[in-house]
Amino acid sequence: MSRICQITGKRPMVGNNVSHANNKTKRRFLPNLRTVRITLEDGTTRKVRVAASTLRTLKKQSSK
Repeated sequence: MSRICQITGKRPMVGNNVSHANNKTKRRFLPNLRTVRITLEDGTTRKVRVAASTLRTLKKQSSK
């Protein structure tokens, strides 16, 4: 299973670990994925993997 948000498409990013001596080694920044149940318009529920930032946005939009 890939580490991709199923709603926004947020993916891992690539960056550097930087030591005190300013040595740089590659690293990956992974999205904070959560598995949640989403209720669709037709009343069915489905499990999706979403980023935590997306989950916050969904909660904010559903409260309006």
